[in-house]
Amino acid sequence: MHILSRKALLALEAVIDVALYARPEPVQARDITKRQNVPQRYLEQIMQALVRADILRGVRGPRGGYRLARERRRITVGEILSVIIELENSDQDLPVSSEIGQSVVAPFCHQLTSHMAQFLNEVTIEDLCQRASTEHIQALNDRKEDFTI
Repeated sequence: MHILSRKALLALEAVIDVALYARPEPVQARDITKRQNVPQRYLEQIMQALVRADILRGVRGPRGGYRLARERRRITVGEILSVIIELENSDQDLPVSSEIGQSVVAPFCHQLTSHMAQFLNEVTIEDLCQRASTEHIQALNDRKEDFTI
């Protein structure tokens, strides 16, 4: 069962990618698309939404790209996902018309959403970057060379 949409997953992957690889130069969208295996046009919409939400900062110019707008410990997963949910939910709420829907299902969904939001707002990009490190995923410039000249 997938709770998060493909856009939400891609947004998380992109922000973590920027957090890992944006040193000393910004991360270019084409590099993210190569690593995440997605079309650049699809990614750009997400990246621009994250820039507008002050999660990422766009850097213009030939060596431009994206950087985090704040420290990774100050950006939560919940914050990123709320940007994507807003992007996706123009008006997709289904009306609840039955008694069971109004009395049982809607309150349950509200409670579930509330618990998920609380949990997601406790997890930071720093937490996920540390997890990447334990999985031996690190930026190329952070990797130790295993040879000498």
